[in-house]
Formats: sequence, C-alpha cells, structure tokens
Amino acid sequence: MAEKEDPRQEKLPATEDAFGSQYVIIGGPEQKAERTNIIVMKFGGTSVADATCMKRVAQRIVEARRQGHPVVAVVSARGDTTDELIELAKEISENPPAREMDMLLSTGERISAALVAMAIHELGYEAISLTGSQAGIVTDTVHTRAKILDIRPHRILRALEEGKIVLVAGFQGVSTTQDVTTLGRGGSDTTAVALAAALGAEACIIYTDVDGVYTADPRVVPDARKLDFISNDEMLELTASGAKVMMLRSIELARRFNVPLWVRSSFTDDPGTLIGQEERSMEQAIVSGVTYALDDAKVTIHDLPDKVGVAARVFTALAKTNVNVDVIIQNVSEDGKADISFTVAEADLSKVAGVLDGLQDELGFSSFDLDKDVAKVTLVGAGMKTYPGIAAKMFETLAENNINIEMISTSSIKISCVIRKEHAETAVRAIHAAFKLHEGMITREEVFS
Repeated sequence: MAEKEDPRQEKLPATEDAFGSQYVIIGGPEQKAERTNIIVMKFGGTSVADATCMKRVAQRIVEARRQGHPVVAVVSARGDTTDELIELAKEISENPPAREMDMLLSTGERISAALVAMAIHELGYEAISLTGSQAGIVTDTVHTRAKILDIRPHRILRALEEGKIVLVAGFQGVSTTQDVTTLGRGGSDTTAVALAAALGAEACIIYTDVDGVYTADPRVVPDARKLDFISNDEMLELTASGAKVMMLRSIELARRFNVPLWVRSSFTDDPGTLIGQEERSMEQAIVSGVTYALDDAKVTIHDLPDKVGVAARVFTALAKTNVNVDVIIQNVSEDGKADISFTVAEADLSKVAGVLDGLQDELGFSSFDLDKDVAKVTLVGAGMKTYPGIAAKMFETLAENNINIEMISTSSIKISCVIRKEHAETAVRAIHAAFKLHEGMITREEVFS
C-alpha cells in the first residue's frame, strides 16, 4: 500500500535519491523549510545519564507537547557510553574498521531514544523512537566523521501528524551507499539543528549540563557571566577557539538556515542563552567572551626555501591528509630561506610529521619542530569591528602578567594569541578582568584607559 504524501512536504524542496524516494535538500540557504510550530529539543549525555534523568527529560518533552508544540527530541548516548564502546572495540582490535565502529557507536544513542520513548509512554503520551536512518538523515560515505547531505523527514512528519512525540537517535545517519554512519564527537547537536532547519522548527533547544553560554569557562573564571544573547558569528568563533558548549558544525548550520538556537540546562528552569542573528538595531557589546584551547600544537619548519609555490606545496600536502591548519606566520627571509610556523590539532601531529618527513628532501628545508606545550587564548566580540584598541589592550594585559605571545591571529570579531600552555588559565582570568566581562559591556573610554 502506497504511503500517503504529507501535504507539508510540498513546501520543502526535494529531489530523488538512491533510495527511490524524495528527501529535503539542505544544501543552500535559499532552500529553507517554511517556519512551523515544531520544537526540536536535544538532550546530551549527562541529561540522559540514568533512569531518573531520563524520566526528567520525558517530563520536559511532555510539557512542551502540552503547550501545543509538535516535538522532535534528539538524544545522545547515556553518560560515558560512547567511551565505553570505544574501549570495548580496542579490547577486540587495535585498528577496528571504521564502518564497524559506526555500527557499534551508533547503538548508544539508539538505547537512549528507546528508553526515553518508554518514559514518555509511562506519562500517557504516544512516542516513537527512530534511528538516524529512519529519521531520514542522509550523509556522505565518510565513516566516523560523516557530514549530513540531506534530510528526508517523511516519517517524522507522518508521526507528528498522528500526534506522536518523535525521539531521534543523534550523532548518526545513513550514507548514500546505505551504510550506518556517525557524525563525530558532538554530532547530536548537528543532528538536532539539521532537523530543525529541514522541519522549519520554531526553535531548536539544546539541553545540557550548563545553563547557557558564559563569557568564559566558569571553572576557570568564577565570576564569568551568563549571556542572554550571543550572535551566531561570535558563537562560531568561541566554539572554534575552544569553547565546548556546542559543536562547530551545529552553529554553522544554525547560522546558515537562521534556526533560533537556545542553550539551556536540563536541571533548572533558567531560560538559558539565545544564539541567533546579530541585532543591528541594538548596541553591540564590544567583546562577548574569552576562551582557550589546550589541544593545539605548534609546528615550525626551519630554513624553508623562500620560493614561489613552496609554502603552497607544504599546505596542500597537509590538506590532502585532512590536517586543518589554523594560525600561520612566516618570518622575514634571510639568505633565501625562511621559517614558517603554524598551529594544528595536537591529535594531528603524527600526520604532520609523516607529511614533513616526506617533503624534506623534495623541498630542502633543514628541520622541523613539533611543540605540544602551547595554548590558544581568544577574545571574541562583534563590537570589535568598530572599536580600535582592543588588540592593544589584550596584548598589554598579557604583558602585565609576564605572558609572552608567540603567534597572533585576528579576524573582524576575534583576536587569538598562542602562548605557553602553563599560562592559559592565568591569561583567561586576566583578559576577562581587563575587559570587565563579569560586569557587562565595557565602554570605549575604558578600552583606552
């Protein structure tokens, strides 16, 4: 018997896929679903850590349903389940196949989805749990770090039409070759935002173990202030620079499709932080937050011939091994040779060493250094675009605390400094105090005072 076509599906751009059915393309900002009153709620691992937590999550979901919203809830694996599954795989194989790792790791979220659905049934509401593939999440074929290509939410929409609450296992999808894939660490955030974009949801609410986005890590800066609002661009910079509240790709999707995104606590009723489009009509804070990353490393290539195309050869070779390069500096050429330094993720150092070993004879550089003992401290604020002197105050603050800056990277809304790892927390506290982030908006006069 043919499935009944959902009338709302006609509002969504669609095409034919390898499965012989239509699905929603989320490939461009012009292809957005019309806004609906659907709410997408995402609950992290700590929010579903045990039976008590899951019952609390079920009550939150049911409360949203009682308020008249069709609800789609995305859940992560419970607590340390993913880490435990990884350890289990290591007991069997030192180098397990990526495809089988995806089959294994995707089970954690499926367990959570089924259990929360059971808890909702206990509250007297109908719920259905879906895997990523059943929910219509189509990805590329890269195992363990797949990217979402398309969403075909027919089954979700049909369940909502029937009055059901839909639970979706986060962090996973199905590839164009019909294999189970996972999206990498934090992938449930991406699942939730992608679904919200495809469904035209009224909002996507990320429930976690913190009650919003702060001006700094409260564990490092006790007087850090929770933000009521932060722009997508600022949140992108904070996340890329070390903030762990959200996954980078989820923020990119929210900005691209203008999805209203809230970060709230699973354990309180605090309204949390809204992440959204910058309000041009409002006076923008000069700086919004300071963050740091301890998982960067610095690579320096010594005596690299200063010739056209040499640097391109180095970074092209790194890109081919999926090494992402962040900050780059090159010193002044002497005797036709120069040193180039750049930062990468510490986890990629072995790849970098392999690439540079292979290039040394070809390019003729003398040596290279790998330095794990660095940290990146970043100051972020959309107001920087119109206020000079921010960089000078940041550098002055670090100098007053006897912290040497080794590398600098800037954009219109952020300044990053690479320093010694041992000074990272001191630097964050000093910068946070210097810009009075605990109080609110620093004035232009205070920047120059």
